[in-house]
Amino acid sequence: MIGYAPGDDVGPLEDWPLDNPASNYVILRGTPRTSGRIDAGGPGHDTRFGTWRCTPGAFQCTEQGDELMTILAGRCRLTDHGTGEVRDLGAGDSLFVRDRSRVTWDVSEEVTKVFFGWKAGGY
Repeated sequence: MIGYAPGDDVGPLEDWPLDNPASNYVILRGTPRTSGRIDAGGPGHDTRFGTWRCTPGAFQCTEQGDELMTILAGRCRLTDHGTGEVRDLGAGDSLFVRDRSRVTWDVSEEVTKVFFGWKAGGY
């Protein structure tokens, strides 16, 4: 069993620049910086599990794979452009996002999340 309490160290994360052409990132506010780690799966696999962090700011992107995420710390608003759904998320909240969804991340407090992703044909 994995346990986590707000403020716990999630371990080292690598810089993940917002530059993947498939995600078509558009910075809307500030200078959000992202970092992360893949703990299982990833390139060449249909699934991946990991940790992601983003500093305050706002950006649009196209999600790459179906993803179930749980926010460990911070606050953000996620807007799905296809459905119009807007979700305010904080520690303990979970959300499922579909592959190729165009979304806006508006991060008000540095966010740390864990995620499980699936993409037919692999990442």
